[in-house]
Amino acid sequence: MKENKEIFVRLERCMGCRSCEMACAIEHSISKNLISSISEKPVPVRLLYVEKAEGRNVPMICRHCQDAPCVAVCRTGALVQDSLSGVVERIEENCMGCWMCAMICPYGVVGRKKEVRMAVKCDRCKSLEVPACVAACPTGALIYSTQREFAEMMRKEAAARIAREARGLAKA
Repeated sequence: MKENKEIFVRLERCMGCRSCEMACAIEHSISKNLISSISEKPVPVRLLYVEKAEGRNVPMICRHCQDAPCVAVCRTGALVQDSLSGVVERIEENCMGCWMCAMICPYGVVGRKKEVRMAVKCDRCKSLEVPACVAACPTGALIYSTQREFAEMMRKEAAARIAREARGLAKA
């Protein structure tokens, strides 16, 4: 079975520049252009949020939860979960803007397009090879990979760090 890619967050790398938020809003705009998107109606909205918490910058993004509560609470079938990828997608014409999904999301990452009374959330930029937020992150705080690839990368970095520390202790 093919392992799906997810967006992983490396908190220690996030500097709070909000490049990810801007790239997300532009990618989900009509024009897909920074200058043009400024005057669009409805106004483009970001689908992830960089929050300050405990002195750190924390990118908050839809986790596309297994047994997603937003899907379970959606009475109109506007939110559905793809059985293969696990991505929770929005069927625009089914959304009536009741905001139940926004109220139940444990991460607070379901937003609103108030002008058109519609819930919006991360779709992992399904038309792109790499989500816009990940591609825009200058520090590599957002990683698009499988869980196995991410764990392997983290193990290799930890092993290198431990080896450097051990080498430093041996010299002392």
